[in-house]
Parts: sequence; structure tokens; C-alpha cells
Amino acid sequence: MSKNYYAVIMAGGIGSRFWPLSTQNFPKQFHDMLGTGDSLLQKTFSRLAKVIPKENILIATNKRYKSLVLEQLTDVKENQLLLEPAMRNTAPCILYAAKKVQQLNPNGVMIVAPSDHWIEDEQTFIESIEKSFKACSQQDILMTLGIQPSSPNTGYGYIHFDNKNEDIKKVKQFTEKPNLEVATQFLKSGEYLWNAGIFIWSVESIIKAFEKNLPEMLNLFCKGDSVYNTEFEDDFITNNYELSEDISIDFGIMQYATNIYVLPVDFGWNDLGTWSSLYEKLDKDNENNALVNGRAIFKDATGNMVRTQSKKHVVIQGLDDYIVVEKDDVLLICPKTEEQNIKKIVAEVRNEFGEDFV
Repeated sequence: MSKNYYAVIMAGGIGSRFWPLSTQNFPKQFHDMLGTGDSLLQKTFSRLAKVIPKENILIATNKRYKSLVLEQLTDVKENQLLLEPAMRNTAPCILYAAKKVQQLNPNGVMIVAPSDHWIEDEQTFIESIEKSFKACSQQDILMTLGIQPSSPNTGYGYIHFDNKNEDIKKVKQFTEKPNLEVATQFLKSGEYLWNAGIFIWSVESIIKAFEKNLPEMLNLFCKGDSVYNTEFEDDFITNNYELSEDISIDFGIMQYATNIYVLPVDFGWNDLGTWSSLYEKLDKDNENNALVNGRAIFKDATGNMVRTQSKKHVVIQGLDDYIVVEKDDVLLICPKTEEQNIKKIVAEVRNEFGEDFV
């Protein structure tokens, strides 16, 4: 386990597509979504800690979730938290992390990983990370992990790669979520991977990429070089972070950089972005009903995703392919085919019932 290895876990999202379980005050990354006994954040931390020293794992999150992170990750100290005072997408957050690591270790190599993904085969994941760390330590490259696609999924971005014999392949182009016809063509070509949003690079390489493509943002964060990892860091971030451009790493850096490479991987990845994606990972009964927490009787019911509070007794009759979620005094009953409207539903709930329910 190298002292030069670092990780940044992105844990600042709200996860509104998992409402009513995921709310502004308690987002999905802090929930035990699959009933394993650990939250998604805890699973991500323990997975990365198998290859990266625990003290080198940074958690990027909104300021409001500081206590939640420290409560769930008891091995993490306050100086490992990157507390965002404002929502500014992923590029500023990643640059902040890179500057913080640079001050600690100019030879640092870092992985940026979402906190809410599910990975089935952790050993293969670790081997993939080690291979990527080694490559980024030796070359001036920006790397990402590309998931071998199992279907023409239109919910993911795609990575077009140069199909040569090397394990790590040159990226030709990133494509945002395509329509079904285009996604089907991608799959048939054998030259496309799903974009998982997992990145690996040396601190030197990513800062060089910011210097070339987002110089104003780099200049802003360079003003804090003397205070990173000191008691004055928080004041600097509070006063300057919201001045940075609101832009993702994909649009700010990755679409312009010419030294991007991808490692094709297959370790049972799921981004757990919707109730239906969660349903796919759960055990099911003979009628394909999935249940998290509680106990249930299903009668003339198939393909349902049910999540309730522990020890709750539920009877579902005559429903097919529905999402049924209960949390405290909120109940959602929604056809799977309509789950893309859950974000709109949240907005209606906010207007009708108030902020306390979202």
C-alpha cells in the first residue's frame, strides 16, 4: 500500500431520484440502500481502504453533511473533509482536492470516485485501481475506468476508445447519453464503454490539465497554496469557493484533454441512480418482487420494488412493476415506468407540503 496513493470520495449529492428515502438532510449515500448493514459511503470507504491508506482518503461533501460523514466514518479526521460551502459541480471540488494533496505530497496519485456506486467484485476493482495508479505514476495521462456495457443503456455516457491490443486504451471521444438507436450501434461496434465517472491521475497531471483548460479556476485555488491543510483552509474555502465556475470535470477538462486513457473493466458495477437500478441488485422472490427491510406478503403481484422501515409488515396485492417506498410519514407508490418523474414529484411535494418532506 503506497503512501503516494490518495482517494477523493465524492459525497455531496442529494440523490433526489431516490426520494422519499433520500432527502436534502439525509441523502442516499448515507443510507444502507441494499440492506447490507453499511451505507453506500461506508462501503465505498472500506473498498478504497484496501488499496489506499485510510488517512489518505478525502471526503468531498457539502458543509451541511459534515457531522453525518464523521458519524459514519469513524476512522476519518476533520482534516480529511473537503467541505463545499456552495454547489459548484465536480471540477472545482476535484481541483480543491488536488491542491490539498499537492501540498501534502507532490508525488501523489489520486482516484476520484462517487460515494454511491455498487461494485460486486471488489478484488477485480482493486486490481484495476492498482494497474491505473501504476500507469499514472509513470506517464502524464488522465485515466478513467470504462465499464463493459451489457446493454444499449441510454442512461449512461459512453467512451469511444482506440481498439488496439493494449490493456489501457487511448480515448477517442466521450459521448453524452445517446438515444437507443445510437447506443445499439455503440454496443455492436465493440469500441465503446460506459462512463462510470471514476478517474485516476497524478496530482501533477491534473493540475497541468487545469492550467491549460481552466486557468482562471486554477489561479483562484492557487491563492490558497499557503493555507491548505492548515487551520486557515476553511476560511479560504468559505470566502473563495463559490467564486469558482460551476462546471463538471467532464465538460471542463475531459472533453478537451488529449492525453486521456481508459481501462476497460468488468467488476459488477452499478451506479445505483434510480429505484429500478437498485431493484436489479436485490434478491427477488419467485415472482420477481424485491424487498428491503420489513416483511411482506405478495399476492397476484410481480416485479415490484418495496422498501419500508424495519419490522414493518406489508401486504401487496394486484400490483405489477411498482415502486413502493415508505419513510417516516411519507409513502411513495409509483409505476416503474414513471420513475423518471420522481424529480418532478419532489418539486411538487416541496410546493405542496414544504421543505421538511424533501
